[in-house]
Amino acid sequence: MLRIGVIGGSVCREDAAETAYQVGKKIAEMGAVLISGGLTGIMEYSAKGAKEAGGLTVGILPGGNEKTANKFIDIPIVTDMGHARNIIVVRSSDIIIAIEGSLGTLSEIALGLKIGKPIIGINTYDVDEKIYRAEDADAAFEIVNTIIAQGKNK
Repeated sequence: MLRIGVIGGSVCREDAAETAYQVGKKIAEMGAVLISGGLTGIMEYSAKGAKEAGGLTVGILPGGNEKTANKFIDIPIVTDMGHARNIIVVRSSDIIIAIEGSLGTLSEIALGLKIGKPIIGINTYDVDEKIYRAEDADAAFEIVNTIIAQGKNK
């Protein structure tokens, strides 16, 4: 089963929240599992979109209490690892979609690039030419479909 990671800040603007919601919805509609850090902001809005479209959501939590997961997470994974849990988010994802973000997002992008994960960026850090660029959720999923067709998600 395809797993798509959605990364981004725990605080976000309204337009980024809507983008995250649409990304989550599209993940569910294609039958993929949404992987995220399980908290607020981009993580919560993407999980909300996925849940409202009937999808499955997994939250890789930084702490040791599953109750910290947002209410749209089906499977909370407690790590008690703090930001070090970012490697689990990245490793657990076949494709990563980064929406805006802060330093935690930057670390996940860097980890993904280091291990060769396909990364699609929507208004996020422009740190490497390997990051696919998309303006919105629709454009991101055109790229997702291309990545899958080319077998680059394996």
